[in-house]
Amino acid sequence: MARIYPLFSSSKGNSSFIGTEKGGILIDCGVSFRRLTAALELNNIPLEAVQAVFITHEHSDHVSGLKLLTKNTGMPVYGTKRTLQRLSDTDKVSGNSPLIDMAGKTIACAGCELTCFNTPHDAIHSCGYRITTEDGRTCAVCTDLGHVTPEIDSALLGCRLVLIEANYDEDMLRHGPYPLYLKERILSQNGHLSNHACGEQVNRLIRQGTTHIILGHLSQDNNRPDIADSTVQSHLLGYTRGRDYLMGVAPVETQGGAVIF
Repeated sequence: MARIYPLFSSSKGNSSFIGTEKGGILIDCGVSFRRLTAALELNNIPLEAVQAVFITHEHSDHVSGLKLLTKNTGMPVYGTKRTLQRLSDTDKVSGNSPLIDMAGKTIACAGCELTCFNTPHDAIHSCGYRITTEDGRTCAVCTDLGHVTPEIDSALLGCRLVLIEANYDEDMLRHGPYPLYLKERILSQNGHLSNHACGEQVNRLIRQGTTHIILGHLSQDNNRPDIADSTVQSHLLGYTRGRDYLMGVAPVETQGGAVIF
């Protein structure tokens, strides 16, 4: 059955594995190679099972472990052309690995089919991924977006599972210690998605048939899992949790475990 392992999820490091111990793919590699391999091992996933890594954008919390991962494995790296060029120019990826531009294409890998969609974020070119697994289940990973565009909405609708950003609580951010320029960046249309904006989109997803929701990329300074969960759930009053949908918060670092969808 289709599984997603949210290995790391926060403003300080992100990586998810989709597949089984026999084979699958990574979305991002934003922690050290040592931490990544330890997390895979904790979930009984050998490194050899990872057949490729798909990068959303070039920020360090999504690529900090990519150089050693590619140096040690030579696995292919997929992403958009501008992101891959930036990774190459800044020595974030080893020459051992092929870099494959997937914009506008459907890529078959590890029994899955993947497409990417644009996300509005202050990166050279940010994207999310929609994945159809070998058994026909569809999921998406969508973080690092300042707002939900029609393209994102279309890419997410109809997915059985969506890992979606709930980055910040607006009150915590506005009254927190961040400098004004950083607060404005996060709040902007090219920043991050708030708990309330996430809740509005999750309502739409559930209305269109999504049954599994994972809240991800929570800021450790401007959010808490309980606040994100309760805020998103406040937008879902017309649905019964456990019957109409299942929802959880991705851990900052896995302690083992997957979501089967």
